[in-house]
Amino acid sequence: MSWNPATNPRCPDDIDSGAIETLIIPRSRDLGDFKVRRALPAPKRQMVGPFIFFDQAGPAEFLSGQGVDVRPHPHIGLGTVTYLFRGDFHHRDSTGADQIIRPGELNWMVAGRGVTHSERTSAAARSGPNSLFGIQTWLALPEQYEDIAPSFEHFGKATLPVIEDNGVTVRLILGNAYGKTAPAEMLSETFYADATLAAGSRLPMPDNHEDRGVYIVEGSITVAGQEYGAGQMMVFRPGDNISVTAGNTGARIMLLGGATLSGPRYIWWNFVASSMERIEEAKAEWRAENWGQGRFDLPVDDRNEHIPLPD
Repeated sequence: MSWNPATNPRCPDDIDSGAIETLIIPRSRDLGDFKVRRALPAPKRQMVGPFIFFDQAGPAEFLSGQGVDVRPHPHIGLGTVTYLFRGDFHHRDSTGADQIIRPGELNWMVAGRGVTHSERTSAAARSGPNSLFGIQTWLALPEQYEDIAPSFEHFGKATLPVIEDNGVTVRLILGNAYGKTAPAEMLSETFYADATLAAGSRLPMPDNHEDRGVYIVEGSITVAGQEYGAGQMMVFRPGDNISVTAGNTGARIMLLGGATLSGPRYIWWNFVASSMERIEEAKAEWRAENWGQGRFDLPVDDRNEHIPLPD
């Protein structure tokens, strides 16, 4: 353990509510089969560290034979993170990856100069009633890595570090925090974690990162005497000692952040880049549909359809 909430002589609760630099109330979007809450990008905050996109998918329930079908689509200039609480996704991409992800596991795909992937509810899950609940997020890449070759890594639940103490359980998904390091290779300073807090338990935010935020998945937390509920994201001032306390029913929260990048990013559809020229090039290649001849191809076993470039 690298924290001791009960005996910290510089009690983080002594901070005022101004320690919350930005409070984000996510927008709800209906994707047909299910709804998402989109916390990033937000009108007043594009990124938290390298995190530039943050969606809560579900919770959603499906009848037998039903599920989610996200057809093949492209990305550039980012890394995608899939992390589930319930349900599964069958991931296929143009690197040749073919992987089913289940709760507590990690899919980490680096798009680099260009990748295509699909995510669908598995055939096994569709054999009966099934559910979906999870978080999908993108990390913008530093400029020197925007054109690297795409890659994919999967990490099972047992490979992700877990820290437990005084009613708090933290699973580290990406980067480093609380003296632990997750196994995925990061291209910039990052931390991302899934934390479960029993009622009244306290968790200090990592103090070794510039940008730090919290997203409340379930329950509620108190920061500087103010209570916040599920579906809200808070971004904290750099350098402050911050602790969050779970409400009467406990809480499940996602911790995220890291170093700020060298500048803002342009976002258009599924493309992220440090310049609009990169995005225009990617748009032209996806529109041309010259699979395997440039930066984009379709997943080997999912080539019968794709999402066209928006008008």
